[in-house]
Amino acid sequence: MESTSVVIFLISVGLMYPSVIVASIGINYGQIANNLPSPDDVVPLVKSIGATKVKLYDADARVLKAFANTGVEFIVCLGNEYLSKMQDPAKAQAWVKSNVQQYLPATKISCIFVGNEVLTFNDTSLSDNLLPAMQSVHTALVNLGLDKQVSVTTAHSLAILESSYPPSAGAFRRDLTDCITPMLNFHAKTGSPFLINAYPYFAYKANPKQVPLDFVMFQQNQGIVDPTSNLHYDNMLFAQIDAVHSALESMGFKNLSVHISETGWPSKGDEDEAGATPENAKKYNGNLIKLISQKKGTPMRPNCDLNIYVFALFNENMKPGPTSERNYGLFKPDGTPAYSLGITTNDGLSNTSNPTAGGSSPGIIVSPTTTTTSSSSTGYLSISSAAREGYHHKMAPLLLFLLFILL
Repeated sequence: MESTSVVIFLISVGLMYPSVIVASIGINYGQIANNLPSPDDVVPLVKSIGATKVKLYDADARVLKAFANTGVEFIVCLGNEYLSKMQDPAKAQAWVKSNVQQYLPATKISCIFVGNEVLTFNDTSLSDNLLPAMQSVHTALVNLGLDKQVSVTTAHSLAILESSYPPSAGAFRRDLTDCITPMLNFHAKTGSPFLINAYPYFAYKANPKQVPLDFVMFQQNQGIVDPTSNLHYDNMLFAQIDAVHSALESMGFKNLSVHISETGWPSKGDEDEAGATPENAKKYNGNLIKLISQKKGTPMRPNCDLNIYVFALFNENMKPGPTSERNYGLFKPDGTPAYSLGITTNDGLSNTSNPTAGGSSPGIIVSPTTTTTSSSSTGYLSISSAAREGYHHKMAPLLLFLLFILL
């Protein structure tokens, strides 16, 4: 992409995104497409929206080099296809040297996630290799003196939960207990975060006439009260996150840090994909960013900041599956916004003259919007546990729990 084009799409960002409140977000940078801008041209775009954290689905050398000395923090991925090889300590150390160590400290790599949604593939060859691979990668980091700055984890689908309603009754699937327990011990020992991919969109898509849209969109609604904890929930994502907290606590791991490694809303879908519209994507992601900017946690963890990575930076035209899978991006491949999100930088375009310079990136600005009170007097709470297509080979089971709530 020519530098002139970079300026043009940054101007479009500035024109579409009015400003009021500063926040900082993480963003998922997927590349299953043949029409994306070069990583060098992505740098000013990422900085223009104030994203200070980026999650990759590989350890792309072009991206890691392009973001050197920008201050942007990276999570890199060791893909599912490498899990069996990583049981060999020598191969694990070689991977860490070539994909992590050589980019430090210029590129800030803080975490490696080993495998994506492995436990919900129903493939024992993958799940059996997951923890040994995580351990080998961590040992490699220790041997290289990098374990204090780079942690090791894996990302899970919400389908690892057997129950998620009420949030206080969240529990892991019993058939996964033998896999999850030693993994949680690993997290506790190394201090690494527990990553979960959470998509309220799937609950709405499955039951659009029953799931209150305001509840999944972070808009004003009466919400629900957990009958056990008496905690009030006014959005589904928080209920999903706290169901994970409860599952961890029930296993004796209350203090593990939970990060949301993916969440988002598609701006386009097939005829049978209810809710996949630019308007809903704007509401979900815009309201989510406002929520992050408030620096408050979930009802169960009110004093813990939200660590959330929005899915995704770009629409990706080569992803398999329904139309929605190719339309989660905040941006089109040419760098123009997929829809008006209501964000911009602190200083407009003042950072574009030297977009790759070091230092902190500008904060996201969120414009206030008037929330809409739900007109419905009844509704369904739906907490969906779904694995997404695109970054794995097949769909994991969808777990959908519905409870009728009188509001």
